[in-house]
Amino acid sequence: MTKQRQPRLPVPVLGRILLYVRDIDTVAEFYARHFGFRVHREEGDRVVELESFTDAGANIMLHPLGRGRRGGQTVAKLIFDVPDVEAFCTQAAEHGLPFGAVHRADGYVFANTKDPAGNAISISSRAYRYADFSRTSD
Repeated sequence: MTKQRQPRLPVPVLGRILLYVRDIDTVAEFYARHFGFRVHREEGDRVVELESFTDAGANIMLHPLGRGRRGGQTVAKLIFDVPDVEAFCTQAAEHGLPFGAVHRADGYVFANTKDPAGNAISISSRAYRYADFSRTSD
């Protein structure tokens, strides 16, 4: 008797991150303005989905914070990949989003801030630490 192979399941892709927030409209506007998300609302759905501007990025879902729950508890951090953290910090500050100090790590840099609901956000060049930007295509 030969053992039949089970079909290999596709590797799951992180597609959505859910945040519980008190003021959905303020948080939605924040991510749309500073990170380019498109706000998607469906009639009768209390969850608002912020769609990534690229097919490669994860969407953010905003869910109303339940009664008695505290917002902004750091149990997760949203990390946005940018090739130039310092330039992004400068541009963000010009649009009203200040970041803290730029920290240097193992071959990359990052900076932190919070959204209006108190959720931790970081911008990081970690995804680009091995990229060779000196090459150009001919």
